Amino acid sequence: MAGKFFSNFFGISDEPTAREYYAPEKPATPVPAAPQPVVKQNNKVVAMQKSRQTRVNPGKIALFEPRIYSDVRGIAKQILAGEAVIVNFTQQDPKTAVKTIDFLNGVVFAIDGQIKRIGEQIFLCTPKNYEVSGQSVADLHRD
Repeated sequence: MAGKFFSNFFGISDEPTAREYYAPEKPATPVPAAPQPVVKQNNKVVAMQKSRQTRVNPGKIALFEPRIYSDVRGIAKQILAGEAVIVNFTQQDPKTAVKTIDFLNGVVFAIDGQIKRIGEQIFLCTPKNYEVSGQSVADLHRD
């Protein structure tokens, strides 16, 4: 008993230390990496920008006469679908019409389209794939 105490006191012991107990005896053999699955690319993916540029109904122009601000959603959907839209604001109060025009400006800007005034309270909103030529009477008076 005294010998065991003496050997433990000076750090000489037959029992394994914590380092020896928890350390692996042999270096771990590396596990080979699992083969990576082959991923086939799906060529059916279409960029969003291209799908918006194609017109749903070529040559069709929608006419809207919004009465309340929430009508702007339907107008925006038509523009995003690739159709030109004529918006007549005669049925909407002027403050709401300004907010609606601001929203439509953002929509046509996002798809690189145009918005043009073609009358006192009438605007033409077109996507990128439309070309608007000529001048309206309102434009002639400004020049």
